[in-house]
Amino acid sequence: MSARTPRATGPGTVTAVIALSGVVVSLMQTLVVPIVPQLPRLLHAGSSDASWAITATLLAAAVVTPLSGRLGDMYGKRKVMVASLTVLVAGSVLCAVSDSLIPVVAGRTLQGLATGVIPVGISILRDELPAARVGGAVALVSATLGVGGAIGLPLSAAIVQYTHWHALFWLAAALGLVCLVLVAALLPASPRRAPGRFDIPGALGLAAGLVCLLLPVTKGGDWGWTSAATLGLAAGGAAVLALWGVHELRVAQPLVDLRVTARRTVLFTNLASVLVGFAMYAMSLTLPQLLQSPEATGYGLGRSTLAAGLALAPGGLVMMALSPVSARLTARHGARTTLLTGAAVIGLGYGAGLFLMSQVWQIVVTAMLVSAGVGIAYAAMPALVMDAVPVTETASANGVNALMRSIGTSTSSAVMAAILANSTMRLGPAEVPTEHGFRLTYLVAMCAAAGALLLTLAVPRVRRPATAQNDGPARADPQAAAGQP
Repeated sequence: MSARTPRATGPGTVTAVIALSGVVVSLMQTLVVPIVPQLPRLLHAGSSDASWAITATLLAAAVVTPLSGRLGDMYGKRKVMVASLTVLVAGSVLCAVSDSLIPVVAGRTLQGLATGVIPVGISILRDELPAARVGGAVALVSATLGVGGAIGLPLSAAIVQYTHWHALFWLAAALGLVCLVLVAALLPASPRRAPGRFDIPGALGLAAGLVCLLLPVTKGGDWGWTSAATLGLAAGGAAVLALWGVHELRVAQPLVDLRVTARRTVLFTNLASVLVGFAMYAMSLTLPQLLQSPEATGYGLGRSTLAAGLALAPGGLVMMALSPVSARLTARHGARTTLLTGAAVIGLGYGAGLFLMSQVWQIVVTAMLVSAGVGIAYAAMPALVMDAVPVTETASANGVNALMRSIGTSTSSAVMAAILANSTMRLGPAEVPTEHGFRLTYLVAMCAAAGALLLTLAVPRVRRPATAQNDGPARADPQAAAGQP
């Protein structure tokens, strides 16, 4: 890879390449959802073991996002994107040629390690685009987090229905390869670098702490929430992260600058991100089950996996369509107002969903409303964070913010599964969730959206909108923007 791109690349091309890469990477999160019930048979493993094909991706994504951000700040953002997409292609090929549990879990782990592409790509936009283009581009790329997942459900279901399940991973490998070529050929190598050495002890400590903390969250339903393994790992993870925090405060060149992360703007934006991620993933888990529940339940709509995926696909299109609206709202009123609006729309969507459960079109409306709120909120988060950190730490800060969303989605997966598992009715030989269970998931997601709104209210107001402060590659004083001395 040369140190610089041989020809100039326009802002539109840079944005398009990063957005496409974001869609492909986020697609990995829902790629195997249509085959989850078949995984034990396909991988010749028990249900609990087969679920590692999903858990491994979530854990890898959570661990890698802050690491890739710091690596991007230090060694070059384009290099990190190229490495991430290379890993995605390798993991996809490994899954495509495998029929047993361990290789597929390894491949899915590699796919999860590519998640850092999105926060690093957003940081490239701040470095390379003129001020007038940053807001819209960040909103578009942020929307890919939801777009890829929404598109992935019907696409994966159609592939599984009409061809072999390995085709899912061959498609992922092909898409990853296309993005890899485009990134290597078209993206400029940002000249901005953060000085110093990579904090290897900090990286190992963060990875160990996150795995110990998130593993019981994702596997607690299988192990038992009060089991020794669940409680021991959770306590161990909390202890490791506490020690990691002490190390980060003492080391001269930390992996994550906790003093910057503790600034009011960054802190409350990240906390709100956890709850927005929680509310977003709740939709991905509950609405497909509601659509596919048997009509004999009295509330189920009896749709196929493919039909359920197609019903949720418009939500992804809404996210993409609203990205310029989010950018204009941020430019006029500030990213704080945009995040408030997004959280409110998410809550409104789930509230409406409580009364819209009896027809497929009603589920589609609920999904579109929630997706609209998620798209608006996701567009605001990077703008708030980037406005409050030094230019040389934008990728790292975006990585931490993406980590917060990953924590939210992982927690949502566990909470929603627990709610539905404890609200069941017998239908023939099987047990299925009750209508009350689904309504309870809506209420919990509404509470998450309300919590995100309250946390956003704690974000300090700024005199100018976030994106307006970035004169080309951002040069505004981040401490002044964050209200710091």
